[in-house]
Amino acid sequence: MYGFEAMTFNIHGGYLEAIVRGHRSGLLTAADYNNLCQCETLDDIKMHLSATEYGPYLQNEPSPLHTTTIVEKCTLKLVDEYKHMLCQATELLSTFLQYITYGHMIDNVVLIVTGTLHERDVQELLEKCHPLGMFDSIATLAVAQNMRELYRLVLVDTPLAPYFSECITSEDLDDMNIEIMRNTLYKAYLEDFYQFCQKLGGATAEIMSDILAFEADRRAVNITINSIGTELTREDRRKLYSSFGLLYPYGHEELAVCEDIDQVRGVMEKYPPYQHIFGKLSYGESQMLDKAFYEEEVKRLCLSFEQQFHYGVFFAYMRLREQEIRNLMWISECVAQNQKSRVFCYEEICGI
Repeated sequence: MYGFEAMTFNIHGGYLEAIVRGHRSGLLTAADYNNLCQCETLDDIKMHLSATEYGPYLQNEPSPLHTTTIVEKCTLKLVDEYKHMLCQATELLSTFLQYITYGHMIDNVVLIVTGTLHERDVQELLEKCHPLGMFDSIATLAVAQNMRELYRLVLVDTPLAPYFSECITSEDLDDMNIEIMRNTLYKAYLEDFYQFCQKLGGATAEIMSDILAFEADRRAVNITINSIGTELTREDRRKLYSSFGLLYPYGHEELAVCEDIDQVRGVMEKYPPYQHIFGKLSYGESQMLDKAFYEEEVKRLCLSFEQQFHYGVFFAYMRLREQEIRNLMWISECVAQNQKSRVFCYEEICGI
């Protein structure tokens, strides 16, 4: 549903919307995936990708190739496209694009802190960080001994600083506290992003509300399943749920008291949009849940391109491209390990 944005959107956003829709048309097609799945070696994959938009990024890579090299170069392409769009963007689009990277920042912070806790080399950890989530002081994360130091020494000057207000305690950094920190940061980030999109209004608010609500609900389900059988109390679990989404508030109350996967299933089947997701699973099964959620997310992201004059296409494109890179990593690993029977288990991107 369009408001007045249909009259004024193209003044600042028309060029970049055209750019991102052009990028979207460069996503790999079903024929590309079929060709990739027939490959015998990673060099064959490189040859097939040379005819796609990834070609210039892989053409100078020597043999033998490694899966990490393919993923790294494909990610570099995504980063270059993102930086180009960010440089061309005006407010409010530039702020929207920056919000997209905050999730990667949170993942990078958790990766560095967890790695340091287990005495991994900082330089090795930095190489594993996602390039969209890098910031200047990330290398100094290793010096922090508790949440308060982590904030005071490192994160106070980053965009994540406002999200840390609920995490600042004097508790030592251990695996349990770090995982709680990750989910608390993600909760604050999603709520902030949701409020920002609501302020933008129009088609952006409508489409992003649906996408972010789905993300919040998925995280609520994952938190519930992952905390079953741990020392996390029901009240602590409830605090990690985002304060929006289809499950808010009554679904959260029911999820907080679930003790096994079948109880979670019983709660989720009360909500029609999630019935078919859990209908794909056998009772007591949770391994295929992530795949079912990814399938639903991809459908919603593809649908966002059916409307114009909104910023949701930028978020959708970034997520779809990241999913494509995960697909390439899966196919490359299957080829490298000669697991051809599992090579077709990637996530199809619909409508391309």
